Amino acid sequence: MQVQDPASRQSLVADQFSYFFLRLRKERIKKIVGTINSTYPDESTEQKARRLIDVQMPLSFLGGALMHLPRLVPGWGQAFELLGFVGGSAALVRMHLYLILEIGLLYGKDIDDEARVPEMMAVVGATGLATGVSWLSGAINTLLPLAAGGIIASAAVRIIGEEAIRYYSAPAGELVEDL
Repeated sequence: MQVQDPASRQSLVADQFSYFFLRLRKERIKKIVGTINSTYPDESTEQKARRLIDVQMPLSFLGGALMHLPRLVPGWGQAFELLGFVGGSAALVRMHLYLILEIGLLYGKDIDDEARVPEMMAVVGATGLATGVSWLSGAINTLLPLAAGGIIASAAVRIIGEEAIRYYSAPAGELVEDL
């Protein structure tokens, strides 16, 4: 029996988790980056990355707002909103993960490298925080989460994308300072 080193096992576990729980399809990420590179060959990597962010912003706004839409249904609305919140949060997490991996790939990073795992966990945490804030805004006004959810989700994708550009564009070996 061949002994497997812990790093390759961790990478396999992370890859399986990404696929089965987050529905992350790396071939799609590679296809999107290939399309961006062939469609905009004269643009800088940063410009291409910003195009990816700009495409995701309206989708994030829509997803952030729609997950609170069931709140408007009398009676069962809050129960349905909880289901929408869970599903909507999962969709936003996937969108944001795709974004950072696409940006990383644009900058020549290996999206299969286990170094992406902590970056992905940071995105999961940031997205969770963003969706949680919109959920809590319902204590102020019943309709506020609809607007807040969209605004916060689109702001989160902008922040995550800009930070990914800053992080991945830093020269290899150079420590990127935290905000």
